[in-house]
Amino acid sequence: MSITVETGQAGSDSVSYCSVAQADAYFLARGNAAWAALATDAKESALVRGCDYLTQTYRGRIAGIRATTTQALDWPRIWVPMADSLTGYYPSGVVPVEVVNANAEAALRSAQGEMLSDVDQPVIEETVGPITTRYAPGASQAKKYPVIDRLLSPFVGSANSIRMVRA
Repeated sequence: MSITVETGQAGSDSVSYCSVAQADAYFLARGNAAWAALATDAKESALVRGCDYLTQTYRGRIAGIRATTTQALDWPRIWVPMADSLTGYYPSGVVPVEVVNANAEAALRSAQGEMLSDVDQPVIEETVGPITTRYAPGASQAKKYPVIDRLLSPFVGSANSIRMVRA
């Protein structure tokens, strides 16, 4: 299997923001042996599923707009403000490293199990022997991935928002 990686060219057949080589380097630098233990085909599949997760979870919340109407993925984008710049925007022909790294993190979690699994009604109270567990009303049963949320936090916002700067 060979995957098409989005490099900022707005490809119509791209399925991941991160290549196997990029993910390998990312996890090697972090001492993650679980990723290294996967076969290349498993890594590629996990990268595609990880990218699917990013698209399904963050589409509509990412600042800016897609660069073209024919691109397969949400990046590249235009009018995405740089978090550490008062007036700058990310270049339109680029996929930020944070997005690539978020794809890698999502792929690792995808290799370990379903990220967007179906959920049942929340359990309000469950007793097993002498132990009783009660969940807060309205508590989500969906699993959260804070590392992915934080990697993408510079880009999550409204496409129509403007940066306010105090003079």
